[in-house]
Amino acid sequence: MTHEEFEGKAFDGLKLYFQCWNTDEPQKGIICLAHGLGEHSGRYTEWATWLNQAGYSVLAFDLRGHGKSEGQRGHISSFNDYLEDTGLLLHEADDKFPGIPHFLYGHSLGAIITWTYVLRHKPLIAGVVLTALDYRNSLEEQRVKVWISKILGVLAPKITISSGLDPQSISRDPAVVTAYINDPLVHGQLTLGFAKSSMDAIAWANQHTHEWDLPVLVMHGELDTLGYVIGSQEFASRVKGDCTLKIWPGLYHEVHNEPEKAQVFEYLHDWLDKHSHVE
Repeated sequence: MTHEEFEGKAFDGLKLYFQCWNTDEPQKGIICLAHGLGEHSGRYTEWATWLNQAGYSVLAFDLRGHGKSEGQRGHISSFNDYLEDTGLLLHEADDKFPGIPHFLYGHSLGAIITWTYVLRHKPLIAGVVLTALDYRNSLEEQRVKVWISKILGVLAPKITISSGLDPQSISRDPAVVTAYINDPLVHGQLTLGFAKSSMDAIAWANQHTHEWDLPVLVMHGELDTLGYVIGSQEFASRVKGDCTLKIWPGLYHEVHNEPEKAQVFEYLHDWLDKHSHVE
């Protein structure tokens, strides 16, 4: 495995941090990864190492306002900012890894971005992996907060609030939780503009999910309290083509960081191989 770090320039001039884990094995495909809210791509180093050992290179970036990328923490002016940045991720993959299968892999917020990007831009790729597609969550029950976000998200979009994410809910592995809490690149912030833009994007994607036309693996921890499993189930029920839904009994939000992660990886590995046309 070789590791590469580089800088990409977004459509609006913002500097985005990219990193790539290159496999030393015969190349089966390239995984383009989008992480979740408040975290960063560096938290996927172990996952990328496992994928490298299975013959897949991994290209990831820190979302704007996250990790080592520029931008106000947890803020976007429009959800289209994320979609343009995802287009840049795929462009970098095309340049670095021509002629092999490309996959988009989104976790949590990254899953919502990937979901929306695929529906809007119809990329010509081999498939998609969505984990913890958390558009159904506890925010739905907080009607006042939703109303405030919709109003103030227009009037005062850069006001920052806490994401309210409980680190104990990401994994049942205490070491993962401790590392998350002590990670200086992790933050618990979002802005009202982010909240409104995300809600609008989810509403649009929900209306267009029946147009989905790529192979997709959807995985969700059964006991995920950050994003309810029903969201992944609803998404999968609306996809008419090649869609595999895997609910992991007893697992929390980050199925790739749970004690059963080796089982999760083998399931992912098998799906990728089938969709990379590996015999």
